[in-house]
Amino acid sequence: MAVLTSSNQVLIASVVTYLLVSIGIGLWAARRVSSSGDYMVAGRSLPLYITVATVFATWFGSETVLGTSATFLKAGLGGIVADPFGAALCLVLVGTFFAVPLYRMNLLTIGDYYAKRYGRDIEVITSLVIILSYLGWVAAQLLALGLVFNIITNNYISRETGTLIGAGIVILYTLYGGMWSVALTDFFQMTLIMAGLIWIAIAITSQIDGGAATVLAHATAHQHLNILPEPSLAGVLGFVGALITLGLGSIPQQDVFQRVMSARTEKTARWGAILGGVLYLLLAFVPIYLGYSALIIAPHEVQGFLAESGDSQMVLPYLILNHTSLLSQVLFFGALLSAIMSTASGTLLAPSTLLSENILRAVFKPKTDHDFLTLVRRVVLTFGLLVTAFALYKAHLSIFQMVENAYKIVLVGAFVPLAFGLYWKKANVMGARLSIGLGIGVWLLCESSWLADVAKLCPPQLTGFGAALAGMLLGSLLFKNKTLQPVL
Repeated sequence: MAVLTSSNQVLIASVVTYLLVSIGIGLWAARRVSSSGDYMVAGRSLPLYITVATVFATWFGSETVLGTSATFLKAGLGGIVADPFGAALCLVLVGTFFAVPLYRMNLLTIGDYYAKRYGRDIEVITSLVIILSYLGWVAAQLLALGLVFNIITNNYISRETGTLIGAGIVILYTLYGGMWSVALTDFFQMTLIMAGLIWIAIAITSQIDGGAATVLAHATAHQHLNILPEPSLAGVLGFVGALITLGLGSIPQQDVFQRVMSARTEKTARWGAILGGVLYLLLAFVPIYLGYSALIIAPHEVQGFLAESGDSQMVLPYLILNHTSLLSQVLFFGALLSAIMSTASGTLLAPSTLLSENILRAVFKPKTDHDFLTLVRRVVLTFGLLVTAFALYKAHLSIFQMVENAYKIVLVGAFVPLAFGLYWKKANVMGARLSIGLGIGVWLLCESSWLADVAKLCPPQLTGFGAALAGMLLGSLLFKNKTLQPVL
């Protein structure tokens, strides 16, 4: 049986305290919820500093701290084009091109946009596409919570049990407070993330002769800082495919929309997204730096984690547990839990509100706003239980892989109708239908074993994206009589 050391006991006590504070903030925020608008977009009343915090927290989750740092050790900057570069690009693009026109429409969900622009069938299809993408994303966060509980208890709590505990906590405060709980806990958690990671970076740097310069020189010498693709068609297409998977594919995501639309003004929505994206890109390099520092401090142990039979996601926790003080361990795992829970709560709320507003509302026809709010909360609970089961079923996948895969279907099935609907007056229903049908169909075909050779040359999601563009152009130009009034 696992033995809990005094260090483990202090870590556990610190984590329990942190969790209680987070739950307390979430439940306290629930007092502000008196309508579905409060629950789904915080009454559109968040100031800039909270908007920045909650947008930043959209991305800064388990994949940033554990997944991206482990992937960088294996493949360098070229292996993490999707995240953090694509993820930061997404938020900057949202702030620059999408936040203001969508904010002016006064919508509750991104699905409402598709309904206004194209009609009911496109609303349902795109909403389902976006909802499906969240299964892998939320599951990755819950699995990471299980990993953290397993580590800090020295295997006393299994990963599976830890996943269940983490899921229960996230579901609890998201269920009651909605976007208000998400926003206020995000602000609290972002503060811990920034303070904890900066403290750890300073502590680790002090253990390396030459400090950060040594880390950078080592990474440069081993080609880890080379982000440019191989000078070949397959290399360039692979680079572009990885960049736009999150860079464009995550723009129509409900959690991004929800956090930006919760801002107090359209100016706050724009700058909250842009500043959140810049802040994310800067802080994402801290765990990357820490992970590579582990390779210098403990090269043999890290190589063991990177081996085929190892667990590369354990590199950073190993470094912290074996080469830092107890205070640093408390700060690191507090920051890690903050990152995971802030992302998990937002990504649990997002698909639940989308499913409630754009699909189930027409089925159950709630008579009052209170009835609809009750429906949304029931969906949050149901979706939370479903994604917990999915997480345990897919526990063999890496966190980075689960998150990156989540956006492919949104890229090929939802981005083109959104962007063209906002900025091309000729975009119409038939264009949207063909875009979604061809985009998803070609993508699935390229993912199959039948076209394995094509997939080696061009990423399936990039091929599907090209088909989605072609479908929008052909459908809109050939079926002009199907045009609806553009929103801009």
